[in-house]
Amino acid sequence: MRRLRRLIGGFLGFFLSTLPAAQLQTLIADLVNRRTMKMAPDEGLRFLFRLDGVLYNLAGRLAERYGEGVHVKHRLTRYHDFFVDRLDRAERVLEIGCGAGNLAHDVAMRAGCSVTALEIDSGKIDIAKSRFPDSPVLWLVGDAVQNLPGERFDVVIMSNLLEHLTERIRFLSRVADVTGAERFLLRVPLFERDWRVPLKKELGVEWRLDPTHETEYTLESFAEEMAEAGLAIIHQEVRWGEIWAEATPIKQGSH
Repeated sequence: MRRLRRLIGGFLGFFLSTLPAAQLQTLIADLVNRRTMKMAPDEGLRFLFRLDGVLYNLAGRLAERYGEGVHVKHRLTRYHDFFVDRLDRAERVLEIGCGAGNLAHDVAMRAGCSVTALEIDSGKIDIAKSRFPDSPVLWLVGDAVQNLPGERFDVVIMSNLLEHLTERIRFLSRVADVTGAERFLLRVPLFERDWRVPLKKELGVEWRLDPTHETEYTLESFAEEMAEAGLAIIHQEVRWGEIWAEATPIKQGSH
C-alpha cells in the first residue's frame, strides 16, 4: 500500500508539474472549492486558514528571492523612513535584534548616526557584513536579554523584536537603565490587522505571523506594556498592520 501511494504521488507530482501555471491555479482553486463546500463551516475555515498559513510562508520566501535577498516589504512599506526621519546625525543609536542589518545600515547611511547593531544570530551578522562590507555600523553578536553593550546610547531601535520576548516589560526597563537612552523607536505587529486573525484564534488555528511570537499587540495592550515599563508614548501611528511608535522613559517624579 505504501509503495502504491508513492507511485500515485509520483505520478500526480509529475502531472501537476507539467501543467501551465494558469491551469494549475484553476485546478487547485476548483479542488479546494469542491472540498470546502462539503465541510461544516468551522471545519472548512480551519482547512482554508491552514492553507493560508502555508501560502503566506511561501510568499514570504519568494518575496525575498524577488527582492534579490532583501524582502520586498523593506521597499514597499518604507518603514525605514519612520526611523530615519526621527533621528539626528549627532545621536548614538543601538538597534537590538538587527537581523541581516538592512535597517541598521540604512539608518547609518541616511541619518548619519553612529549605529551599533546587536543580533543573537551570528549567521545574520555574517550576512550583514557580507552585504554591507563598507558599512559604518558596528555589528555585534549577542543576546540582549543576557548582555547589553556597556556604552550609553541616545536612541534604541527595536523593529519587530518585542513580540519575540516573554519578559518584555522587564526587558524594556533594563534596556532603558543600562543604555540611558532618551528615546525608543519601536515597531510591532498588530493583532487587530485583519478580521481573520481573531477568527483563526477562535478556531484553534495558528494566528500569529510567526510561531515564535509570544504576543501580537492590540493598541490597548501596547499602551499598557509601555506604561508598565516606564515608557511614555509620544508618537504613534498604525501602518501596514503594525504599530510604529516613539517612546521616552518617564522621569521619576514626573506626572
